[in-house]
Amino acid sequence: MAHWLRFEHAGVAKFGTLQGDTVTVHEGDMYAAPKATTQTVSLAQVKLLPPTAASKMVALWNNFHAMAAKFKLSIPEEPLYLIKSPSSFMASGETIRRPRSYQGRVVFEGEIGVVIGKRCKEVSESEAADYVFGYTCVNDVTAFELINKDSSFAQWTRAKSFDTFGPFGPVVATGLDPMTLSIKTTVNGEERQNYPVSDMIFPPLRLVSMISQDLTLLPGDVITCGTSIGAGSLKPDSTVDVTIDGIGRLTNRFE
Repeated sequence: MAHWLRFEHAGVAKFGTLQGDTVTVHEGDMYAAPKATTQTVSLAQVKLLPPTAASKMVALWNNFHAMAAKFKLSIPEEPLYLIKSPSSFMASGETIRRPRSYQGRVVFEGEIGVVIGKRCKEVSESEAADYVFGYTCVNDVTAFELINKDSSFAQWTRAKSFDTFGPFGPVVATGLDPMTLSIKTTVNGEERQNYPVSDMIFPPLRLVSMISQDLTLLPGDVITCGTSIGAGSLKPDSTVDVTIDGIGRLTNRFE
């Protein structure tokens, strides 16, 4: 298992692996035979960046049995998803900000994200693991009241793509079996979500396969697998933590 991260040190963007509080700087391509250098830096000395330079985040809706049962949603026959704008992405430790154009509810959604490791198009489920680099924590922030504001057009992309509405990280963990993991979300230290990946309607590798039939996934892209019960509204000056054992803790403040 390894924990990969991107960071800025002395004004330069770099990547490496994290062990404890020590970052080992690497060179080359994070997804294709990266090479460790002799340089190490303390985690406290760096500014975290989103752990991948993703071209897109594919975000799932209605992908957990418990959520579907609670809200009486039918089980979908294929993944239901939208694309979050790359301009929404940010790192752990940064601040989620309410957009000036919106005064309604802002909702947190703790999720697990699948990080793609190589160009992925029309792959089978049995092949999908070869295209997965690892897994990360995601907070799929949503301007909830925008979704159905206009009765003629559901505004999913706008509601989820405001600047700062796509935090993920702090690392990408490799060598994990996602089906053994659980996602925990706390707000100001109070647990609000705690649910297993195993409750997914479309599990991670099936998602990779099915989405790759529709569009090409590129190295660093993230499939954020949807959320389960417990997602809710944020109040200003609150702190959201999304924790997945084996990956880490994504922490962001909301203002």
